[in-house]
Amino acid sequence: MRALILAAGLLLAGSGALAQPAVQEKLKAIQADAPALRAAVDAGKKVTFFCANCHGEDGISKTPEVPNLAGQNPAYLLEQIRKFGAGERKDPFMQGLIKVLKDDERLQAASYYSSMPVPPTKADAAQVRHGKELFGKLCVRCHGEQARGNEVIPRLAGQKLPYLKLTISRYRDKTGIRNSQLMAIATSNLKDEEIVALANYLTQLP
Repeated sequence: MRALILAAGLLLAGSGALAQPAVQEKLKAIQADAPALRAAVDAGKKVTFFCANCHGEDGISKTPEVPNLAGQNPAYLLEQIRKFGAGERKDPFMQGLIKVLKDDERLQAASYYSSMPVPPTKADAAQVRHGKELFGKLCVRCHGEQARGNEVIPRLAGQKLPYLKLTISRYRDKTGIRNSQLMAIATSNLKDEEIVALANYLTQLP
């Protein structure tokens, strides 16, 4: 099955696609139209069947190191889908799968995952208090008071603890695939125990 999907992705890689601004405008129109949004969400549940093995049927990851997609901003999700499809974000499996998706299917996937609720995770109360202080100093300006992000910045609230620890550590140590100067600066002086505190705070946010 995986080989067939990857092969299909190679065949479709050169097919025409809407310019990204046009896709984003179409997403806004869908989000503003309740019947259209309901239809997109219903279709998106079917489109994302192959994502469930890692990200879960409802967008809640089955693997600790894989991010939740549920509750993420739809415009942010759509842009990450585009980046994987264009090879700007690197993951052979993700790239192969996403290249199969047509523009409407990408819109539907983003609409579906963004509509799913994100249950908070229990966390260490002492760590949460310390993490909240760190978040207020380092993260709130970009990620927002509730850590829900926006169109260009990811939601962190409710992400799994191992994923948060791993990702923050990679930004600090510059060992991840993704690079961000702002994230490198924000995390550069964090100690391991502070990363644990931040992760505990973020994972329990609703």
